[in-house]
Amino acid sequence: MKTFLFQGDSITDAGRSRDNDDTYGLGYPTLFAADYLCREPQALRFYNRAVSGDRSVDLYARIKRDAINLKPDYMSVLIGVNDVWHEIGSQNGVCAEKYERVCEMFYTEVQEAVPGITIFVLEPFVLKGAATEAAWDVFRPEVEKRAVSAKRLADKLDLVFVPLQAKLDEVSAATGTAYWLCDGVHPAPAGHALIKNALAEAFEANR
Repeated sequence: MKTFLFQGDSITDAGRSRDNDDTYGLGYPTLFAADYLCREPQALRFYNRAVSGDRSVDLYARIKRDAINLKPDYMSVLIGVNDVWHEIGSQNGVCAEKYERVCEMFYTEVQEAVPGITIFVLEPFVLKGAATEAAWDVFRPEVEKRAVSAKRLADKLDLVFVPLQAKLDEVSAATGTAYWLCDGVHPAPAGHALIKNALAEAFEANR
């Protein structure tokens, strides 16, 4: 049985249980896991170890306990928006340059400790919404910088990049942004399904 680990911040955490590894929260990890648990019984074991509020530096601080020790065959990572948001809200963010350095350390150390792992790098994203509109002129360009870094690291380290921002921009043009991201950051049900579908497509092409 192979192991799939979801990592990230509140978008991935989605209210997951801290006491039961079989409870993945109310977001895309549950949609993704449920699909494969139904279609391929006992082929995959899933863990969601994302933590709400995490920045890249917080993810790196948990690398041993919540990544390396689990020895996953596959790992998806969605991180970056809090590096921006924490700076806007409390001047405790992580600049774009440091984000890239920290993420590179995280990915390379996991690769070294877990040979053969396939890592899916989900693109950080943001839409204009209740949580982002007041600082939109900072949110969008700064999140885009993290997205560029994520793609650059995926190309450099032979990771699988999963694009999301353009998909969200396209679908939200017809419906409004809240249909996909409740507040411009956290996904609504349709947004979680969009992320799940993008990850599943990448997984099928790289498993």
